[in-house]
Amino acid sequence: MSGPAGHTSVARPGGPDAAAQALALRLFRSMLATQESFTAYLGVKLGLYEALREGGPATVAQLAARVGLAPRYVREWLEQQAAAGLVAVDDPGGEWQLRRYRLPPGHDRVLTRSADPMSLVWTAMLPLGGVAAALPSLLAAFRTGDGVPADTFGDDWRHGHGGANRAVYTYQLAGWMRRYLPDLHRRLSSGLRRIADVGCGAGWASIALARAYPAAQITAVDTDGAVVEQARLNAAEAGVDGRVSFRVAGLEDMAGDGGYDLVCLLDTLHELALPVVALRVCRTLCGPAGAVLVMESRVAGTFRAPADEIERFQYATSVLHCLPAGLVGAGAVGTGTVMRPAALRACALEAGFTTVRDYDVDDRFHQLYRLDQ
Repeated sequence: MSGPAGHTSVARPGGPDAAAQALALRLFRSMLATQESFTAYLGVKLGLYEALREGGPATVAQLAARVGLAPRYVREWLEQQAAAGLVAVDDPGGEWQLRRYRLPPGHDRVLTRSADPMSLVWTAMLPLGGVAAALPSLLAAFRTGDGVPADTFGDDWRHGHGGANRAVYTYQLAGWMRRYLPDLHRRLSSGLRRIADVGCGAGWASIALARAYPAAQITAVDTDGAVVEQARLNAAEAGVDGRVSFRVAGLEDMAGDGGYDLVCLLDTLHELALPVVALRVCRTLCGPAGAVLVMESRVAGTFRAPADEIERFQYATSVLHCLPAGLVGAGAVGTGTVMRPAALRACALEAGFTTVRDYDVDDRFHQLYRLDQ
């Protein structure tokens, strides 16, 4: 594969040739970034970055032996990673067999799995595998209008999505409660209280809430059995499994329950087929003074084009996953990732809530809302 088309032509300043060249260059750079992201995906999935982090600098033969991979592939990957600046190499002009590769300071935080806010494994690398697996189904869905079930995106998306907000929940959620919802914080801090975490995913929000409110009992539900099992393991490892009850269930399975002081829909509402129905059920789950806490994507109040990088990220995520996943099921409305504040407010009011408050939290990707009866 060679460089972008038209790279040898001479463009008139401000003319259509210049516009074409600018777009060609932009898309070439996007293609390069995509290719390098896929090589980073290989590094994550094959354990190459972790082997460099844990074992230190290595030659091709040493790293191949650590991870049990074919040396020829490992050599090509290491050379590509060094060329891209993702790993460093000592004496690049020396014999390839003797070159030693290492992770530069700080790169391990980005390229390996952890709760570190700098880790991009969850948001930038694993989701690539999920989207790649779903591409044939996405092509078909564009023609038929059907949704694409979550299982089509596989474990890569499941694990990536499960860990994407781990740092937010671990380091910020409790602080947001204290700062923006002080009355709920005080109530949850006093006596036996009940919290529902709807669409709990890998359980990181439930774990954070259990740590913040030791007297609270938390019911966490998700329709994905595999992710619920992972949530149970995560809670056990965190030592809070005695106070968090995980189960495979949808909102319809919770009908008739009630009396919760707090019902959470965290990064979930826009993916539900029927968001108004979901909010209506959440309202019935609340006790007399209970409230619903919604965390949604941070997007502009109105459509803008061109948009900033965050909005572009939200739209791309919507096209590749959230919209098709949200179109599964009878009557699905297909909200998509870009659920603007006015749309969320309209859904909440239609569901019967009387008050909707939004909070401009210190996070580039999320917005917080409180819904009261």
